[in-house]
Amino acid sequence: MRKSVLWSLVVLLTMSLFLAACGGQTEGKKEETNNEGNSDKQAEESSEPKEGGVVTFGTDQAAEGIYDPAYSKSIVDSYIQEFMIDKIFKVTDELEYVPNFANWEISDDKLTYTFTFEKGIKWHNGEELTVDDWVFALETMADPEYTGERFNYVEGVKGAKAKKEGKADSIEGIEVVDPYTVKITFEEVKINNLENLWPTPMPKKHYEGIAIKDLQESKQVREEPVGLGPFKVKKVVEGEYTELERFDEYWQGKPLLDGVVVKTIDPSLATGAFENGEIDIMDIRPQDVEDLSKLENVRIEETKGVGYSYIGLRFGHRDNETRKNIDDVDKFKSKELRQALVHAIDRQAMIDAFLAGKATVSNTVIPSVFWTAADESELNQYEYDPEKAKELLDKAGYKDVDGDGFVEDPDGEPFKISFGHYAGPAAFEGRSQAIMQAWNDIGVKTELATGSLIEFNLYNEMKRNDDEVLDAFFGSWSMGTDPDPSGLWGNDAEWNFNRWVDDENQKLLDEALSEKAFDQEYRKQVYIDWQKHFNEEVPTVPLWENLDLYGINERLQGVHINAEGFQTDTHKWYTTE
Repeated sequence: MRKSVLWSLVVLLTMSLFLAACGGQTEGKKEETNNEGNSDKQAEESSEPKEGGVVTFGTDQAAEGIYDPAYSKSIVDSYIQEFMIDKIFKVTDELEYVPNFANWEISDDKLTYTFTFEKGIKWHNGEELTVDDWVFALETMADPEYTGERFNYVEGVKGAKAKKEGKADSIEGIEVVDPYTVKITFEEVKINNLENLWPTPMPKKHYEGIAIKDLQESKQVREEPVGLGPFKVKKVVEGEYTELERFDEYWQGKPLLDGVVVKTIDPSLATGAFENGEIDIMDIRPQDVEDLSKLENVRIEETKGVGYSYIGLRFGHRDNETRKNIDDVDKFKSKELRQALVHAIDRQAMIDAFLAGKATVSNTVIPSVFWTAADESELNQYEYDPEKAKELLDKAGYKDVDGDGFVEDPDGEPFKISFGHYAGPAAFEGRSQAIMQAWNDIGVKTELATGSLIEFNLYNEMKRNDDEVLDAFFGSWSMGTDPDPSGLWGNDAEWNFNRWVDDENQKLLDEALSEKAFDQEYRKQVYIDWQKHFNEEVPTVPLWENLDLYGINERLQGVHINAEGFQTDTHKWYTTE
């Protein structure tokens, strides 16, 4: 079948399924506001803040029920945690890290940070917060028996790696001065040591007596969580909702709302749920915007975010004992092959078809909201050009030897890509088929891994475990508020699921964090150089930058969307009814 005909069928299928469709799932946080157009309307319709009322936040997935951020993997769990926890620092609209309940001073050699906590802050169980709670969190994540995935947020502290390897009982670089003061010394000077430091204390007394290896599955984490935030967990109905109630002793002042309910709903029913008042706020899908915009009781917030989507290419596997990525898979060694795979995909057509136009084609993995982002004029654009893709394949020695319409590799052996995509709304099927067809059309035989879309949590486990069935895989990342991409693309980064190892890559990433990088212009240029290198090598197929979209009931006011998403200062949320 000719590409134009099949593509038309894919688009028609997608359009017919828009109400049930979704643009993708991310593994992380969100970013910057662009809601000036809504501010006047909101001001006109707002009343004076008042106490009382409960609001409902809708999610399209059920929570896993892990309520300590050091252990959680689910975005829904993270949403719940943001209502019930607080961090030592917060991030401004300008992506600057500023004190929250802790101030800090930096030593002249830039290695030691002295943190001072505010006094009198209470946990939900009435215990007072001290630096011991934060130290307990850092020591826990460096423990050999820690079962979470956040060690990277403490490994830069002096002695953390020694403890992780079982060579020390505690982290050498942590010195408790008094109950409200602690000194943290890092292994080396890096511009983002603060940004990469775990910011969330753990309630040490609440977890007393529980072995580190058992903490993740404990009742204290899953059923009776304790936090510092404006709301505390009251009731959990597995698979349906989590109810939170106001914490009157919240350190920033008594919250205005009585509570918040985080409720699981079918995304195809989101419009009706907003219309009848069943939900008040939700992270919405691009295909929902048109219908929600017609509702008088709903406003849409659209913000430029730090999320992007890509197609990963597998280069190797991870050695979990040494915590290193091993580059030992040759399938995508050819740069021309990788470049051909990008040229083969009509990314703008996919955005229009599957994301209702709510994304921007991108040729870098640094979203444009960051001051470190390279201008597109400095990057290869990889325009949709299937003929150029075929020329690149031919140049690299990928030729159709047997005349079946598909290329063999340079050694004359059959060449096939097994492509993976996670399950979800109906449009995911169309999206995966469009990608595979684009590659098939240039003669690169591509088939769906396992023969079907894969359940999301299983899919993530397959990526983590370097399942050989995934030659290539669709993914989305959200970078958070630190522009450093090392955690995703460093040679030995745990979340570098491509397992791409490249000397120039690591050299530039390290240089962008060096002492020289305290000069912001220098650091920016290094990141631009890194993006040029990444863009030329294309170890992953960049697709698009995502927009963050929120539907908010007009009765809910006080919502401020910024670099960390929509949950800044939730103690200031209130209703007009």
